[in-house]
Amino acid sequence: MSGIHTRFYQASSSEMFGASPPPQNEQTSFWPRSPYGAAKVYSYWVTRNYREAYGMFAVNGILFNHESPRRGETFVTRKITRAVSAIKAGVQDHVYLGNLDSVRDWGYAAEYVEGMWRMLQADEPDDYVLATGGSFTVRDFLTAAFAHAGLDWEKHVRFDERYLRPAEVDALVGDASKARERLGWVPTVDTAELARIMVDADIEALACAGRPWIDTVRLESWGTK
Repeated sequence: MSGIHTRFYQASSSEMFGASPPPQNEQTSFWPRSPYGAAKVYSYWVTRNYREAYGMFAVNGILFNHESPRRGETFVTRKITRAVSAIKAGVQDHVYLGNLDSVRDWGYAAEYVEGMWRMLQADEPDDYVLATGGSFTVRDFLTAAFAHAGLDWEKHVRFDERYLRPAEVDALVGDASKARERLGWVPTVDTAELARIMVDADIEALACAGRPWIDTVRLESWGTK
């Protein structure tokens, strides 16, 4: 043994719940609907095994969708807010999306990072869901993002079946009661405020970066995450 006392955090995901009905918490059965979700289930159980078999301080953070202006450009929230900024600037007319009825629990990534930190400061290792408990469709996020920029999303959004999932995850809504009660973690940014934060950041980024950034906005790859 090295004598080094390590605390290990495993980035689990709400995608592990997949088709299990919401709200989902630490006791909800896993039913992944993608290779990504299935791989996360494996990582979850390996982490628990090392904790229970070898006494490691190993925790699973089961985080629901956590977004910010740093979110990858092919994730639906960032794809929307980047498109809003480009349409507002008059350099793009439309954005192409898939299923607008998918329900997600979107929170602010900065608050979720604090939750991860709190898991690692606990006296004993355990697994925790982090979520806002909010239930919003992609259409709801669209409405908030476009409205913040003074735009009507229905004039600019087009459907493209290429962006439908092979096996859809209809609704992911988390119950973070355990994290609230044991870690004192309470999120404050709801989905509407999150959309405004991301739109403002992308409008500013577009204004500062100029034409090269605009060209990248036209990429159309997307998966609902």
